[in-house]
Amino acid sequence: MTATYERLLGVNIDHVATIRQARGTRYPEPIQAALVAEQAGADAITLHLREDRRHIQDRDVSYLKDILQTRMNLEMAATQEMLKIASEICPEDVCLVPERREELTTEGGLDVMGSKTYLQEY
Repeated sequence: MTATYERLLGVNIDHVATIRQARGTRYPEPIQAALVAEQAGADAITLHLREDRRHIQDRDVSYLKDILQTRMNLEMAATQEMLKIASEICPEDVCLVPERREELTTEGGLDVMGSKTYLQEY
C-alpha cells in the first residue's frame, strides 16, 4: 500500500522585508507580498521574526496573523522573548531556527541534541 500525501506550498516573505529594511522605506511591503502569495494559491506564509528584527518586524507578525486566510509558519529562535510572542500570536506552525548575529540569513540547522536539555525545558 502506498501512502499519499497532500502537497502544500509555503511562501517565505523574509526577503521582501529584507529589501524594505535595507532601503529604509515602507516598501516593498511583506504583508502585500503575503496576500499576493495567498491569492496565487499558497497554502502557508512563512516569516522569521529574528531577535535583532533585521527584516520581519513585530507589526508584520501581528498584522499578518489577523489577515491571513492560510497558515502562518513562524520561524523563531528558542528564546523566552520569542516564546512569549508565539504564545500571544498563536501561529498555526512554529519552526525553531538557530540565530547568529553575524550571519546575513540563517545558514544552518538547529543542533537539537546539543540543545536537548534547554529545548526540553523550553
